[in-house]
Amino acid sequence: MNLSRIAIDIAAKCKPILVKIIPIQLLRAVKDGLIEKNTNNLKNQNIKEFDSEKYKNGINLIGNIKADNGLGQSTRLVADIITNSGIDFSVYNYYQLPGGSMTDTTYDYKISEDLPYNINLIHVNASEFTVAYMQLGKKIWDSRYNIAFWLWELEDFPDEWVGCIDLVDEIWTPAEFVSESIRKKTDKPVRTIPYPVKAPTDERYDRTHFNLPKDKFLFFMMYNSGSIMERKNPIGTLQAFKKAFDKDNSSVGLVIKINEMEDSSEIAKIMDFFDGYTSIYFITTNMSKVEVNSLVKAVDVLVSLHRAEGFGLGMAEAMLVGTPTIATNWSANTEFMNSEVACMVDYELIEIKEDYGLFKKGYRWADADINQAAEYMKKLYQDADFAMNMADNAKKFIEEKLSIESAVKLVKDRVEQIYLEKRKLK
Repeated sequence: MNLSRIAIDIAAKCKPILVKIIPIQLLRAVKDGLIEKNTNNLKNQNIKEFDSEKYKNGINLIGNIKADNGLGQSTRLVADIITNSGIDFSVYNYYQLPGGSMTDTTYDYKISEDLPYNINLIHVNASEFTVAYMQLGKKIWDSRYNIAFWLWELEDFPDEWVGCIDLVDEIWTPAEFVSESIRKKTDKPVRTIPYPVKAPTDERYDRTHFNLPKDKFLFFMMYNSGSIMERKNPIGTLQAFKKAFDKDNSSVGLVIKINEMEDSSEIAKIMDFFDGYTSIYFITTNMSKVEVNSLVKAVDVLVSLHRAEGFGLGMAEAMLVGTPTIATNWSANTEFMNSEVACMVDYELIEIKEDYGLFKKGYRWADADINQAAEYMKKLYQDADFAMNMADNAKKFIEEKLSIESAVKLVKDRVEQIYLEKRKLK
């Protein structure tokens, strides 16, 4: 495992050079091979069992808490829960190079290279968990109670990741959809701790700030260029918008936020698709979380015709800031969305026909009804009262459903139970 760890570290640091001379598919295949080989060996790590007296009571939160992406925000939301629980904790800012932009400073005061507490809460997804173990080292796992915080977007948890479960004592997820997929593969405790959503905005970041027109009804979609686009399905939103509105309708527009765009030709391809449309607006700059929230608030409708979600943070944040949302009625987002608070789009579960990164051939995900999505777009555009009622209902629902208080109680109760169970074993 040490040689594999060295190989992964070198590959990560040299990625900007390697991708220029070696096809990205080949690099991914090599990395996947190393992960698979070492995941199969995780049973033999002989991690020392939990010794509650070796370290202080409290939580070491391990994850990329500075990242300017969804996973970074998710880690910060977990930190919010722990902060409000009163449990002592420290943050180890773990990331894999190149790691994307990392400018969030919210929890800088908690970041430390030390791991002083006896519970590890490791907010690193199962797909990267073996790499995290190889890079951080067995010592971090030894004698602590190890909890993985995982997201996954499909109804079946991949067999090739099951070995990672041997590294932990239990698993937390933000949605029952995710928990159920993992429970099929383990007898270890799997608990659902929903993210307590917050979305602070700043009135300085209005349409003028984003160079967006004030006189148009704006639909909004957002995706990460470097991730698996087939899951987020931005093409579905493009198709629905084009079906809903003729190119001559100058009173509507579509705002497309592309995060970490790797290829500028992406915009050209989209504009070719919208040949003749003039109200398509692209935003590709990196933004703070407050700016992103403010952008979502500044538009009229957020659209997510995703094929699968492990939580759906962007949709929850849109609902919280009062922006009506159109979303696929499948996967984890349905735990905080329904037809009273959002425009839920019907779907057909389809088999994945080829491998898309982590999402392998043979699994299933949703194919949203583009025609229905287009009808919802027209309804929200034409009926201001409908849009306003939907936004009001959504805000109230999210504030109650995904409150910090309920998440804090779940975490406090479980941590107390862990210590109680340990005392009973003595």
